[in-house]
This record gives sequence, C-alpha cells and structure tokens, in this order.
Amino acid sequence: QHELIIFNISNRIKKLEKDAQVFQEILDSIQSSDGILWASPVYYMLVPANYKRFIELISEKDVEHLFKNKHTAFLTTSIHSFDHTAHNYIHGICDDWDMRFAGSFSADMYDLLKAEERKRLCCFAANFFEEIKKNTLYSKNYMPVIWRDFKYVSGESGSGAETEKKKILIVTDANDRQTNLGRMIERFKSSFSFEIEVVNLWDIDIKGGCLGCIQCGYDNQCVYKDKDYYIEFYNTKVKAADILVWAGTITDRYLSSRWKLFFDRSFYNGHQPSLKGKQIGFIISGPLSQIPNLRQIMEAYVEGQQANLCGFATDEYGDSQGIDNLLQNLAERLVQFADSSYIKPPTFLGVGGLKIFRDDIWGRLRFPFRSDYVAYKKYGVFDFPQKEHTTRMQNAIMLLLSKAPIFRREVNKRMKDEMIKPLQKVLDD
Repeated sequence: QHELIIFNISNRIKKLEKDAQVFQEILDSIQSSDGILWASPVYYMLVPANYKRFIELISEKDVEHLFKNKHTAFLTTSIHSFDHTAHNYIHGICDDWDMRFAGSFSADMYDLLKAEERKRLCCFAANFFEEIKKNTLYSKNYMPVIWRDFKYVSGESGSGAETEKKKILIVTDANDRQTNLGRMIERFKSSFSFEIEVVNLWDIDIKGGCLGCIQCGYDNQCVYKDKDYYIEFYNTKVKAADILVWAGTITDRYLSSRWKLFFDRSFYNGHQPSLKGKQIGFIISGPLSQIPNLRQIMEAYVEGQQANLCGFATDEYGDSQGIDNLLQNLAERLVQFADSSYIKPPTFLGVGGLKIFRDDIWGRLRFPFRSDYVAYKKYGVFDFPQKEHTTRMQNAIMLLLSKAPIFRREVNKRMKDEMIKPLQKVLDD
C-alpha cells in the first residue's frame, strides 16, 4: 500500500513565500519521500506562474539537494497544445536537481472519463512505483545551463532608427539598471531617435495568477476586472503598441515567474490572437541558446499571436560590441518590418497550434469559450477540409480512375510536372 501526500503549491504560493514553517513542512515531506510526482495543468506552454514560483523558491532557498536522487514523474492535463514544452521544462528542472526522471504522462482534460485512459494512467503509476522499488537509474536529457561571467558595457549610442509614427513599448521585469539586462534596455532605447516607453512588470498591480475559472470564456471579461491594473495595462498599453519588446532574464529554464504571470493573465483574451499584426522582439539576459525549449516557446507564442518575430538579442556571447550590434540590428528590423507591415508565414508552431484550438472551439469547448467561437466564425478559422467541395469531387474522381493500372502508370510519369504546372504558370506570367 502506497501513501500519497498532496501539496497544492499554486494555491498556497503566497503563504509559502511568507511562512517559513509552512514551506519547511513541504521540504520535510520531500526529504522523507521515496518519489515525487509533479502534477499541473498546462498554462501557456508551461506550468502556471504560481507553480513556477515554487520552483524558484526552491532555488532561492538553496534546497535543491533535497530532491537529489529522488525518483520523479510529471502528470499534466490539457488539450495537447504545447504540452510537450511544459514537459520539457519540468524534465530539465529535474535533471538540474539530479533527480531520477522516470517519465511523464500527458492526459487530455477529459481522459479520466474513458476506461481505456484510466487503465493507461494506472499502468503509468504502477511502472513508476516499480521503478522506485528497483531504484532505477536514467540517463539525463538535459545538460546543465552554464552562465557566462560577463559584464556588458555599452559602447556608443545607436544611430537613431526612424519609424513612421509607430508606437513602441518595452516590457521588462528588470529592477536594476546596472544589470546586463538593464544596460541592454538602455542601449536598445538609444537606437531610436525618439523616446521609448518602458513598463516594468513589478510596477503593475497584479493581484494574482490566472484562476482557470473560464469566466472570461463568454465575453472576455476577467474575474479580476476592476480589481487590479493588469487588464487596463494590457488593453491600453500592450494592444495599442505597434512594436513590442519583451525584455527578461532567464530564471532556471524560462523567464521569471513574474513574466509567466504576465502571459497567464492575458488568457482573458481566450484563444484569440490579441497581438495580431504586431512586431515582437526579445531582449534576453542569459544563455538562451542552451535552452531550445524556451526559444521554441517564444517562437510559438509569437506565431500563435499571428504577430511577427523580428529576432532575439542576448548577452550570452560575452562581447559588448557584438551585443551593441545585435540590439541595433533588432531595432532596425522592428522598424523596417513595422513600416512594411510584414508578417512572416507561420510554421508548424502556428499552424498546428491553431488547428488544435479550431477543432476544440468548434466542438466540445464551444459553450464555455463562446467568445472564441464567435471570433473564429467571424474570421474564417473553421476552415475544415470538408468544406472544399471542388477538391473533394476531384479526389473522388481521381481515386476512382486510379483503380485502373494504365491510369496509375500515366499519373506516375506526369506527377512532378503536374505538381509544378500551376506554379510555373504564375512564374511565366
């Protein structure tokens, strides 16, 4: 018989931050445990902000050693939209803490209602218990993140990028202008011939994290409305900008939990792109190239917003002049693409993510997310292939003809030429 002790760290995060005794009770339980199961819904491609804050507290209090050699696993619920990036994140944290990561289980939000999925979950749990019993060892998936000991010192100011009356907003969580991030922001600002507004996330009144209550699903009205400043800030500052620059310092394998809070709370916009058509750039302090999962999250976020990712500027290479050039080039690209209204075509990150939302908003989530359904219907997101009647008729005819060997042989001979024929016609014209 196994004993399961549950701590709801997200709901109690403010208590855990302030009450050392309550936090110590959790640490004592961790130390005496045989295995640790992380469990969380997927919020914006990761765990919720409060959950991440708990992970930060472990590092801030320097108690990672309590997790060493503990067998661990990760359980999530979601609609499978970027659940893999949440799993990669937790797996990376566990590897950093020298835990023994036995595996992860990504359940659909309603899988518990299905007998076959309950059986699968029980099998996962049984395997986890067995591997704890056998004291199984595993190879690590993620190398330690190594920071460069480097102080960025800006050289000359930028050349003064010009833009046709575009509004630029920098959002950051940097509290100290003398950090690398603070100095990078100042250098980036000097790249323009006019003053750039900078908003610090710590100056915004944010009462708490996203509650997952879905009250916003009907008409995009958040339960926090008129209770803090976040929604007004997002509506009047973020949505009003043409160019957005997110500036943050890597904290473990993501940005800070304050940044995660910013992203989570924007969910009052539902699954609709609230930053469509905007130019977005990132200024990052820390070894971004060592955390491809974080970069993919950032890329997917921008594509999901149907915005344009103009690039990254980081301090990870330890060359002040090179960083100056990165910041100047980022400023110029942001302006250039804003003036030309350029949005690069989406990759799988944007296309695949939208199709998951499209199917669920049309189907089982239509009622709670009424606002999404209305918007998707208005903007033609419900582009199911069943509606392509001409294509369906052509396919039916061709499939029927393909039963004849002589027809298939002719198709095989002409396939490449026929595939490029309509494209060649465009080029010839």
